[in-house]
Amino acid sequence: MEFLHKPVLFDETIESLNIHPDGVYIDGTAGGGGHSQAIADRLTTGRLLSIDQDPDAVKAVTERLKSYRCSTVYQANFSEMAEVAASLKLVPADGVLLDIGVSSYQLDNPERGFSYHSDAPLDMRMSQTGVSAADLVNGLSWQELAQIISRYGEDRNARGIAKGIVKAREQKPIQTTLELAEIIKESVPAAVRREQGHPARKTFQALRIAVNGELDRLSEGLDAAFSILKPGGRLAVITFHSLEDRIVKQRMASWCTGCTCPPDFPVCVCGKKPKAELLYKKGLAPGEAELKENPRSRSARLRVCIKL
Repeated sequence: MEFLHKPVLFDETIESLNIHPDGVYIDGTAGGGGHSQAIADRLTTGRLLSIDQDPDAVKAVTERLKSYRCSTVYQANFSEMAEVAASLKLVPADGVLLDIGVSSYQLDNPERGFSYHSDAPLDMRMSQTGVSAADLVNGLSWQELAQIISRYGEDRNARGIAKGIVKAREQKPIQTTLELAEIIKESVPAAVRREQGHPARKTFQALRIAVNGELDRLSEGLDAAFSILKPGGRLAVITFHSLEDRIVKQRMASWCTGCTCPPDFPVCVCGKKPKAELLYKKGLAPGEAELKENPRSRSARLRVCIKL
């Protein structure tokens, strides 16, 4: 299966980076290379570093950008970008892009085990290394599973689902996506099964986040990206669910906050100055045309800050 991924908010994201032909740019989540190629097309003497932890993505973007002299492709998690960029002498950067979450390729490729629509080994590892979803499902206590499903899936049925998983695995290990999806379906109330959408969606999301440590890597990646930006450099981040967006919103707000003295102080004594400013106060969401073309984009949000 070819690694294809149609980026959400594509034009808005590329425009927001304000690309200079001689600048240095980092695509921390290269995926199929759509954003990377758009950046490379705008460079003359500039440089582009494309990073992804998925070996399939690295192969795809390397092939896609093989004719671009400005391009360097590197396999790593975006949380490691500061070290990677420094080792390649690509700091400071004029812009960094992060497109967070799972790609269409990963979702639509049954072999990767991200989807509950097709039967496949229960994997969900973006890097294809380390602990898999099957390891978590078959190895954690129901309390630990419930915590993951509640925290990362925000599912009010987390306890029932977790207990259903543990009961089912007493008969045999849970090995495939459809096995797990059916167990989840049987573990929720009948009223939930009648609701629109599959009752396994939130649990699959939660397991994927836990397997890949996504929220921890996001927090680390934001700090790494901001640390290597030059003054005037831009950080653009696309998120796809509320947990991610909350982290990005709060981190950017902290960078943009100046004086924290009590309002009744006549003069500032803390000396704190803003480190950045927001390009869009509330972020950007997809328009109606994009929503119609790509329903998966409904939850997407683009936030951009400029380093001062």
